[in-house]
Amino acid sequence: MSHPPFSPIQARAARLRIGLTPEQVVTAMAQLGVRRPVEAVMAWESGAVAPSETELFALADALWCPVPELMALRPRSLREHRLARQFTAERLAQRIGMDARDYARAEEDHHWRGTDRQTLLLADALGLEPEELLRVIVRAGELDRLLRQAVEGRWKQHTAALGRLVGAPERRVAQALRTLHQEYAHFNERYMGHLVARSDHARLREIATERAGWLHALPDRFLHLVGHDTRPSP
Repeated sequence: MSHPPFSPIQARAARLRIGLTPEQVVTAMAQLGVRRPVEAVMAWESGAVAPSETELFALADALWCPVPELMALRPRSLREHRLARQFTAERLAQRIGMDARDYARAEEDHHWRGTDRQTLLLADALGLEPEELLRVIVRAGELDRLLRQAVEGRWKQHTAALGRLVGAPERRVAQALRTLHQEYAHFNERYMGHLVARSDHARLREIATERAGWLHALPDRFLHLVGHDTRPSP
C-alpha cells in the first residue's frame, strides 16, 4: 500500500496552531499507541518522507485536526474517503463484511464489486450521502475505463466526458491526456523496439510489467496531473 496523500505545510501549520513542539507531538502519538522518534515528525514536516496510514491517523489525533486537512484535499476516491474516516482497509472491510483482499482490490483497481448490502454498509461507515456514494462508486470504474480508452486510442474525444466525470476544466484534462497518451506510446515504442531487435524475453517481460504497473496507477496519475490534490474549500 502506498503512502497516503500528505501535506507537510498543513501538518506544520496544524502543530503551530495549537502550540505543540515536535517532542510534544511524539508524546501525544505515543499515548495513542504509535511510538515514533522526534526525527520522524521533523521528516514529515520537511517533506522528506510521508507518514503511513497508521501514522497519519495518530498525527491527526495528536494535532486535533481532521485527516483531510493533513492530506490537503477534499476526499473523492474510495481510499480518500476511507482515510478521512480513519479506517484501515482491513477494519473497513471487516465492518462491511467484505474479504479484505477484495476490498483492497476495489481501491487499487478503482472498481467497486460489493453487494448491495456491502454498499449500504460502506455508505454508513464512510458517512456518504446517496449521491456522493454514487459518484465514488460509479466514478471509480468509469474513470479507469475512459482513461484506458483515451491512452490506447484517440484521447481528444474523451476530454469532455472525463472533464465532467472529475469536475475539471477541459483544458487541464486535455493537457493531462496528452501527457498520458505520450507516456503510453513510449511504452509501446520501447516494447516494439526490443521486439524488432530480438531482445531476450526477460527484457520484454520487464517492459510489459512496467506498462502494467503504469496502467494500474493510471487514475491516480491522471488526477494528479489535473490538479485534484488541492486543498478543500474552507
